[in-house]
Amino acid sequence: MQNSQLSPDLLPKHIAIIMDGNGRWAKAQGKPRVFGHKNGVAAVRKTISTSAKLGIKAVTLFAFSSENWRRPEEEVGVLMELFITVLSTEVKKLHKNNLRLRIIGDTSRFNERLQKKITQAEALTEGNTGMVINIAANYGGKWDIMQATKAISAKVAAGELSQDDISEALITEHLTMADLPEVDLMIRTSGECRISNFMLWQMAYAEMYFTPIYWPEFDENSLIEAVTWFVNRERRFGCTGEQVKALMESE
Repeated sequence: MQNSQLSPDLLPKHIAIIMDGNGRWAKAQGKPRVFGHKNGVAAVRKTISTSAKLGIKAVTLFAFSSENWRRPEEEVGVLMELFITVLSTEVKKLHKNNLRLRIIGDTSRFNERLQKKITQAEALTEGNTGMVINIAANYGGKWDIMQATKAISAKVAAGELSQDDISEALITEHLTMADLPEVDLMIRTSGECRISNFMLWQMAYAEMYFTPIYWPEFDENSLIEAVTWFVNRERRFGCTGEQVKALMESE
């Protein structure tokens, strides 16, 4: 199915991507892991451009998990510098195209220079009304639920909420990305078939698409293939296929 054949009504509103395989891709070419990370930036550009053309409302990219600090110090250092460079060079292009950039995660652990770049990038694009690009950095799904729980607990302790006020909707309101639709489609590259502590709450009913393609090789056709697969899925949300069909026919 070609790009032009994808009906806007059937497209996922929110796509989450675990950009995996940079290191293995580099190793296969006899290069250091950091070579893969640098080449992965081109795949990010292609993904953002294609998603915007398709009319996707939000894309969340898993750039650096809270567990990635365990990697070799040299690799982490290169990733941080790459993050700063990308923020410096790409944010103006995003702003020019009316795209909004947000960094999702516990940014307090980053150095002062990187925190400043994040603040500047978010401020520049804050008023934009196009697709929202979330970069999950020092992010973990468990952390997200934990910080929401702490915020709610503080309100209960202060008498602003009672225990009976706590609901799924209330928890959702205190998560990062609470203003965005829940994830419809999760893509993971490199052939690994797990979600690695990524957006655990928001992906409760996401369709999971796993591809053997390493992230640096993920291009426009790769994304369209994933979206086409999603469009052809029957999403039941706990109902039977017959119930879903009847509901769609009644609309």
